[in-house]
Amino acid sequence: MKAFLDEDFLLQNEPAKKLYHNWASSMPIVDYHCHIDPRDIAEDRRFENITQVWLGGDHYKWRLIRSNGVPEEEITGNAPDRVKFQRFAEALPRAIGNPLYHWTHLELKRYFGYDGVLNGDTAEEVWNLCNAKLQEPDFSAKNLILRSNVAYVGTTDDPADSLVYHKAIRESGFTPRVSPSWRPDRAIKIEKPDFAGYIASLGTAAGMEISTFTQLLEALSNRLTFFHDAGCRASDHGLEGIPCRQAEGQEVERIFQKAMNREMVSQEEKEIYQTALLRFLGGEYARRGWVMQIHFSAMRNPNSRMFAAIGPDTGFDCVDIDSSARKLGAFLDMLDRENALPKTVLYSLNPSDNTFLGSLIGSFQGTEARGKVQHGCAWWFNDTKTGMEAQLTNLANLSILGNFIGMLTDSRSLLSYTRHEYFRRILCNLIGTWAENGEIFWDEKFLGNLVQDICYRNAAKYFGLE
Repeated sequence: MKAFLDEDFLLQNEPAKKLYHNWASSMPIVDYHCHIDPRDIAEDRRFENITQVWLGGDHYKWRLIRSNGVPEEEITGNAPDRVKFQRFAEALPRAIGNPLYHWTHLELKRYFGYDGVLNGDTAEEVWNLCNAKLQEPDFSAKNLILRSNVAYVGTTDDPADSLVYHKAIRESGFTPRVSPSWRPDRAIKIEKPDFAGYIASLGTAAGMEISTFTQLLEALSNRLTFFHDAGCRASDHGLEGIPCRQAEGQEVERIFQKAMNREMVSQEEKEIYQTALLRFLGGEYARRGWVMQIHFSAMRNPNSRMFAAIGPDTGFDCVDIDSSARKLGAFLDMLDRENALPKTVLYSLNPSDNTFLGSLIGSFQGTEARGKVQHGCAWWFNDTKTGMEAQLTNLANLSILGNFIGMLTDSRSLLSYTRHEYFRRILCNLIGTWAENGEIFWDEKFLGNLVQDICYRNAAKYFGLE
């Protein structure tokens, strides 16, 4: 029986071990999509205890603790941090098979030197060890990024954001590149009650009044330039479904005015507005050389009682099985016909979409980059061992695995970079197994360089870091 989390964790044959240890493990990290607060980096935040750095804002862990029958007061409420940590420690050993079981122990091992197993009985030992380590200089926000060999951090930022913390990071001389990513969801979600209020705040940020749809596009263009000058080269869209319903300009204006008057818009009106706005944004991204990321098939906040109690992004979302396949194809085609399709990364929360995405991307490739349109890495509920293997295998079967831009954390925690290690071990084991079985030719140098491309170089080129 192998030891838990030994140096060959997840590496099941000699080719896999060689690919990981000789080629993958030392590569820098391009974390091109995450939710780390740039303020934490700018101020080089220090954390008082492991709960703050580990459980604060981490809806993955909240969801796990909640599933163990723990009251909300001891998850997201006002219970002491020590109690919240205890509840997580008690839930974790019951969660074998969940990636959190692996991620948690990788983080304890890599950052805190803990080789044991976290559970209810060891919680006090781990609490004291981690909290003592967190007082050391190496555990400030910036030093955690440096220690993790991170070359690039792409945060998630609203178009109305001042980006003041990104400016502070640049001026501090911090070596890893920390760039904003444009996330215009609030401008797109016209059906939300706060839409009109948000448009007013966007106008303030752009230094202009927004009273028409044309003025909205002008304000967004101004903010796009502001973001570009601040180093932004990527956008991100969290869409529940893909809209593609075109209409004349006066119809879009009518719908915009209706929403600005705080009137309800229909589903058809919502799609017309969103199609017009995304069409404009896609063209802007292409013109500026940006990457467009689209996340879809997530059902947000199905539990209305808990949404009312503690708000969004707290661990109550789930996979949506409503397919957006035809609309996504039509949307990409609309941009492509206008020579306005940017480099694009597509992520579906529904793993049933893997084959669709793996085949769709082959219909819209271009010369702007190898793998101009990407099937993004296994995302959210799919970034499990089996989920990653399925996404990688599907991508290899239907496209060019060697052009893949690799892993991201999609996390709010500065300790989540071990997820890249987890991905790299799974990748190397997959390719190593093919070599071990005689399914591909074993050339360590070639395959090693291919692995390094997927782990680092492809993303670095794709997002303009090289």
